[in-house]
Amino acid sequence: MKSAISYIVAIGLEVHVQLKTRSKMFCASPVEFAAPPNTHTCPVCLGLPGALPVMNQEALGMTLLTGLMLGCDIAPISKFDRKNYFYPDMPKNYQISQYDMPLCANGSVPLHDLAYPKDAQKNIVTHDKEVHLVRIHLEEDVAKSFHFENSTGIDFNRAGTPLMEIVTQPEINSPEEAFAFLSALKQILIYGAVSDADMEKGQLRCDCNVSVRPENQTELGVKIELKNLNSISGVRRALAYEIRRQAGILQRGEQLQQETRGWNDVAGETFLMRTKEFAHDYRYFPDPDLVPVKTDALVAEMRQRVPELPKTKRARFVDQYQVSPYDAAVLANDLELARYFEAAAKDAKKPKNIANWILNDLQNALSAAGKAINECPIPPDALDEFVNLIDSGKISGKQGKEVFAEMFTTGKSSVAIVKDKGIEQLSDVSAIEALCDKVIAANPKPVADFKGGNFASLNFLKGQVIKLSKGKANPQIVGEILEKKLKG
Repeated sequence: MKSAISYIVAIGLEVHVQLKTRSKMFCASPVEFAAPPNTHTCPVCLGLPGALPVMNQEALGMTLLTGLMLGCDIAPISKFDRKNYFYPDMPKNYQISQYDMPLCANGSVPLHDLAYPKDAQKNIVTHDKEVHLVRIHLEEDVAKSFHFENSTGIDFNRAGTPLMEIVTQPEINSPEEAFAFLSALKQILIYGAVSDADMEKGQLRCDCNVSVRPENQTELGVKIELKNLNSISGVRRALAYEIRRQAGILQRGEQLQQETRGWNDVAGETFLMRTKEFAHDYRYFPDPDLVPVKTDALVAEMRQRVPELPKTKRARFVDQYQVSPYDAAVLANDLELARYFEAAAKDAKKPKNIANWILNDLQNALSAAGKAINECPIPPDALDEFVNLIDSGKISGKQGKEVFAEMFTTGKSSVAIVKDKGIEQLSDVSAIEALCDKVIAANPKPVADFKGGNFASLNFLKGQVIKLSKGKANPQIVGEILEKKLKG
């Protein structure tokens, strides 16, 4: 992306994903969010002398599954390394990670229009862009620090949680593309059930490497890393600020230095944390307590768990259910919503009408009630039954709004509500003809006006027929019969 001051932006992301396993990466301590501090620990994750790690096979499998979903090359043999550094949140003074033989390499994440921020969806520079990956590796998470007024507390519950790191190429060109990448990646992770990817719970965290260079310079600019980003919208804001800051420095003729910066979301600005370390600063070497991993058998098992991915689901919804590409994208954007739609539409005569009720009335009702789709009081088959009442002409669209509201409030079926209220729409042609004859006989002037070319008077006559039927006559059938009688 070329900025207003003729600088080119290059962004690479390092995305840390907590995997959805029951136990930690190298021990049997449970993984549980918001458990009382330091209650899920053992000698292994506390780094006590003599404690030996044992690999979590499910975490290995989930990382390989992610690689398969993202089209990565899977290493036939992979190993774990020790990354040495002194931090209070790392009790062993090293982290078990992967250096030169990661589980997955290459691959990509496809972006789609709805993954971008709403205010940027009309100005997407490159539609259907794919962001390529460098690698995916597996490591253990560190403990969590809590900074109080005069002290700091350490909670080791998180230490040792399986953490997958996904590293992109520096080919993201704007904060909006970074937002879209994280949104699209999160969706795929949820589809594959490898992580809930909830940033508020720390299950998905992101570091950004961003550089700015003059447009006539081919090599990348000085890489500056941004840390402490805890929301996708925060990533967008931090990148926007940092791009302006770096461009301003270059415009003044000053030099940028490689460094690590934090993000203060309240102040809306980045701040210097430290000068950037290089890989050799960590003194990587193979972990002597862990043997290399042969992946063939596990890859074969994980291939059976690759789900239908969002891009494929969107295309299938358009083809199978005749919904618009936009509606398909909205439905597939939330896996639970997609499942609800398919359950409701599987036997529907007009799946498009099912989609319309879900995307409009149902989502509005859920939002107003503060409910998720899996808390919906209207089962999918009940929605199908309700839409069929409208499509078959048994109730009108206006009556449908009333019936739907009661269904959502009470959980009663549409058929029971229609019966209780006695509001089934009158669609019997002979009965409606009789009502039309009465209205025509009682309203000679509007009839004469219609025959004289004032076709708007037909609406008055339709209203009289519907009134005479106590609101039950099918408006479409009434209009057709009146027009036929008056023109005949």
